[in-house]
Amino acid sequence: MAASAPVDIVSMLARHAAERPSARCLTSGNDALDFATLARRTNAAANLLAAQGIGHGDRVALLSNASPEVFELLFACAKLGAILVPLNWRLSAREIAQIVSDCDPALVVVEESLAPLLAEAGKGPRLSFEAYVALRDAATDGEPNGAGDPDIPALILYTSGTTGLPKGVMLSQRNLSYLGRMADEVWGFTPSSVNLVAMPLFHIGGIGYALLGLSQGGETVLLPGADPAAVIAAIARHGVTHGFFVPTVVQRLVEHVAASGAATPSIGTIFYGAAPIGEELLERARAAFGCHFVHVYGMTETAGTTVTLLPHEHVGARLRSCGRPMPWIELALVDPASGRKVATGEVGEIRMRSPAIMLGYWRKPDETATAITADGWMCSGDAAFADADGYLFIHDRYKDMIVSGGENIYPSEIDNIMLHHPAVAEVAVIGLPHPKWGETPCAYVVLRDGSEVSAADLIAFTRERMAHYKCPTSVRFVPALPRNASGKILKRELRELGEGALR
Repeated sequence: MAASAPVDIVSMLARHAAERPSARCLTSGNDALDFATLARRTNAAANLLAAQGIGHGDRVALLSNASPEVFELLFACAKLGAILVPLNWRLSAREIAQIVSDCDPALVVVEESLAPLLAEAGKGPRLSFEAYVALRDAATDGEPNGAGDPDIPALILYTSGTTGLPKGVMLSQRNLSYLGRMADEVWGFTPSSVNLVAMPLFHIGGIGYALLGLSQGGETVLLPGADPAAVIAAIARHGVTHGFFVPTVVQRLVEHVAASGAATPSIGTIFYGAAPIGEELLERARAAFGCHFVHVYGMTETAGTTVTLLPHEHVGARLRSCGRPMPWIELALVDPASGRKVATGEVGEIRMRSPAIMLGYWRKPDETATAITADGWMCSGDAAFADADGYLFIHDRYKDMIVSGGENIYPSEIDNIMLHHPAVAEVAVIGLPHPKWGETPCAYVVLRDGSEVSAADLIAFTRERMAHYKCPTSVRFVPALPRNASGKILKRELRELGEGALR
């Protein structure tokens, strides 16, 4: 595919609609779309959006569970030069309002069951799913008059920032086209592949991963979540060949298979990533499913995977590695303070450069300049070392991000919420190991003199103001937070204290 791979997703869809019009491309529940139908619906959606006055550079926000309409709107926006912004339905109404304010959409399309999440998001133009489908079906499905361009933003995915404020990662069609290259050149997807997507489509691990199968003319099966029984049933029902799961889901699948005693359905390849996975769990999963396993490492900012450990590389000490870079990825490990490249075996910050790197953060030039160097290197904030053969081993994170169940959580965002409680004088949140979620937030709290509050009350306070998966699961009261001479909180000491309490 490499020589003739399209640099835009619109051409990819057009090619498959022409060459494989009746082949299944998207399956959701009992409904299945072929490529010809998806192409017609995409045109109709684009013409509908154009009739709403949406064109080059306009944002279309979408609040929806996993559904084919997500892809209709992605391709439709790309045809018009507009930008799709999938909203994270796991967030609170307050957090969604922040994102809507930031991206300033010309239109919000919302699934009826999720409409209450827009309660604080202002009164801009909206379409319910029911109204959208009716208008789409009434629109002409001829090619729209658009201004598509492979090098302008086509998709904005919001990812939390270290300040607690969301950042919109701008990805172009050209960025997204590298998903097709990795599907073909690295992982061997074909038109016969059946790709199971159980991740939310507001994640690159959902919408980006789904484009792997679509790019090769294969079928993509959408699930609303990663319930183990539903995943196992879908694998068996649809003859799934590929699936991506975060380690916590892998663990649930293994436990479900063991508890049910049922035969494990056949699947060709399981991709795992987005959080660390223990060797014991990996070995149990390999024994349970008897299939190929592929480790993936990447970021929303890199349009998905940049480093991968292939099935034949899952041996010995390399089980702890995330693999080697994709062919088009330049990767360097550097001392973040000096920019000096580190030696083999020495820990440094992962930095990457490739044509798949994001265009930047939406309306955040300063944050973009901090994340991407003047010569195009994406600064990951992750620390790793490489062996003599170029295999990458994640060592730790320079940033304080917590990865819980595949979700990125930034402690400062929790800090900012908890400091609004009248009893809290100081707070520092860290991630502690958790057998189910990988990590979970723990808040160390210094109370104001004369104040009293329970841990349960503080947790409830945060749950009223932010997504539940971000909230601390434990609170520990301390007389003071450890600090260095300059006043910086020593989170390393808090981690040692917390992990010591777990032993």
